[in-house]
Amino acid sequence: MDTANGADSPANPTPIVLEGIVRQLCLNAIYNRTRMVLAPHILYARGEALYVDAQVISRDFVIPREEKIGTFKIDGLKNLALTERSFTISKLFDRSAEKYAAALMAVEAATEAA
Repeated sequence: MDTANGADSPANPTPIVLEGIVRQLCLNAIYNRTRMVLAPHILYARGEALYVDAQVISRDFVIPREEKIGTFKIDGLKNLALTERSFTISKLFDRSAEKYAAALMAVEAATEAA
């Protein structure tokens, strides 16, 4: 597996991100040369680009001290891969935030999906 230059990155990472959101599964990715495990909560458009807001589960194999939702430009996610690690929706995630007006997909609580 050639992870140094992103050769294993899919040409279009959007389907992987969407699957992670729908199935509530974490993603492995490299973002700004940092290995991360992300829990994707929402995919949305801003300007001409796509972004995912995700909870950072680990950064370079270190668990953050505080829970945080970060914004990641889809084009910047390298070596993106779906994991089998499930996640719960973060209490920090606010689906009604104004920046999500152009949302394409978001996590749903189990009670909403039923």
